[in-house]
Amino acid sequence: MDRFVVNGGNPLRGTVEVGGMKNSALGILFATILTEDVCVIENLPPVSDVMATLEILSAIGARVRKLSRTSVEIDTRFIVPCSSPYDLARKFRGSYYILGAELGRFGRARSALPGGCDFGVRPIDRHIKGFEALGAEISIKDGCVIGETGADGLNGTSIYMDDVSVGATINIMLAAVRAKGMTVIDNPAREPHVVDCANFLNACGANISGAGTDVIKIKGVSQLQGTTYAILPDMIEAGTFMAAACAVDGSELTIANVIPKHLESITAKLVELGATVVENDDSITVSRNGRLNRINVKTLPYPGFPTDMNPQICVLLATAAGTSILTESVFENRFRYVDELIRMGASIKLEGRSAIVQGVLMLKSAKVKAVDLRAGVAMIIAGLSAEGQTVIEDIYHIERGYEDIVDKLRSVGGDIVRVSYDGTDKGTAAV
Repeated sequence: MDRFVVNGGNPLRGTVEVGGMKNSALGILFATILTEDVCVIENLPPVSDVMATLEILSAIGARVRKLSRTSVEIDTRFIVPCSSPYDLARKFRGSYYILGAELGRFGRARSALPGGCDFGVRPIDRHIKGFEALGAEISIKDGCVIGETGADGLNGTSIYMDDVSVGATINIMLAAVRAKGMTVIDNPAREPHVVDCANFLNACGANISGAGTDVIKIKGVSQLQGTTYAILPDMIEAGTFMAAACAVDGSELTIANVIPKHLESITAKLVELGATVVENDDSITVSRNGRLNRINVKTLPYPGFPTDMNPQICVLLATAAGTSILTESVFENRFRYVDELIRMGASIKLEGRSAIVQGVLMLKSAKVKAVDLRAGVAMIIAGLSAEGQTVIEDIYHIERGYEDIVDKLRSVGGDIVRVSYDGTDKGTAAV
């Protein structure tokens, strides 16, 4: 297996550009099923989850044509429902969006139970509850979720989300856009990628209002048409580079192609840590001079501090002056990466859903592994700040959500290479 080798201590200086948001892309790509038409999706991040989604669409009959590295044309007129390949769909969490899209268009759907990062129990019961409220009958058999709507099809209704769920919110929107009547979702997720998916659907002729607020209203339409649409910039990739700039003293990094408002909770915590953050129209510059301060952080649904930034902020707390507390309120098993940071000399004690982090002067190099997507990129950040050479294994997790991370970091001074299992240095090969 390939691995990353990182030599720490080099400040990051220059400009790095953020790509499209992976979490938006997956919902929007599956949403093209609803159009029965041709769509062009731009600013698409060429990461492995996106590539797997395009493979699924091709396998069920969509005609997928690559226009450029980040643009694709998708013709979904000839899709065969309930034909999603089991082995592809089970590999990543976002594959469940095919269920809402197929139910909305065909009144029947089938897909493998999804995989993805292991953060403990991540059921899809909220998705199923929403589908059933709209009039579908859902069953699980042989590792697959199967949905049927019957003769009446889907009908608008009121749905209250007991817990905020991005995936369930998007999936219910997909199913409801072509349902009869009005669907009202109370307590939906408010993340930018929910808004992005709603904006795409509206560009195709849907009637969705309230995305990004605590009530979403969807008036069903009989059909959607194709469109050309650009994915939002990835706020978590942006936040990751912001954290990387804070990890190495003397860094000054500009992160371009961002929406600063989406990053407000991250910016606030980095400023509290002692970093300097300057916001521009579509970029943010982050610099660090001197040791970071101790702070307390609690992850929350948007607009709170994102759970997908938990591992990255923990790396910064690991070398801050004093004792910090990081509390995880979204996923119960998010701290699986802590053992890897301890290998690098971090002083962290877990108490329930909180990590008590006693800052050390410097992390030390070690051989570590990426236990999930965001934890994996946190190991890169730790390696950039550590003394000596850090080796990171299981990098396929990182490839699920970050494009060209080697090239991007090297372009701003990071000492990182990708090395093949036989020891061959791949230098700046794209991830």
